[in-house]
Amino acid sequence: MKFEHKNFKGKILNVSVKKIRLPNGYLARFEIVKHPGAVLVVPLLGKNKVIMLRQLRPVINSYIYELPAGTLEKGERPEACARREIVEETGYKSNKFIKLGLIFPVPGYSTEKIFIYKAQNLVKTKPLHQKDEVIETFVFTKREIQKMFKEGKIIDAKTICGFALCGWLKEAS
Repeated sequence: MKFEHKNFKGKILNVSVKKIRLPNGYLARFEIVKHPGAVLVVPLLGKNKVIMLRQLRPVINSYIYELPAGTLEKGERPEACARREIVEETGYKSNKFIKLGLIFPVPGYSTEKIFIYKAQNLVKTKPLHQKDEVIETFVFTKREIQKMFKEGKIIDAKTICGFALCGWLKEAS
């Protein structure tokens, strides 16, 4: 691996350009976003209801529906991040987190990996929204989520993965 001099260090992300020799001998140039990792939480209210966010995403200039998620802080364990994020974004806390899986949302240019958890036994508390977050919370049934997905109203990739890992995108038989 060889580094070029084009680097950017931000608050959360670092971007670099690397040349990597591939197994076929070709020397390829990659722009790589180094990301600390993140979590996504599927907060279930009973068996058939979920808490979702409608969040402003200024980068795409749109509000989108998504599940609570957040970036890992330095040295933070994924489950601790999940516990923190669910309170910050939904105003609920949980004493039962079940790890559902792990995804790499954009492996073509980023090291980001997202740990996906299901949260149960939710208890209402006070949300602790960050100043740079514009969030509304909603409770939807499984059937409503399936309808929203079919209608193209759920377009956030990590959220789709979270629902898929929970089995929520399958038709009821």
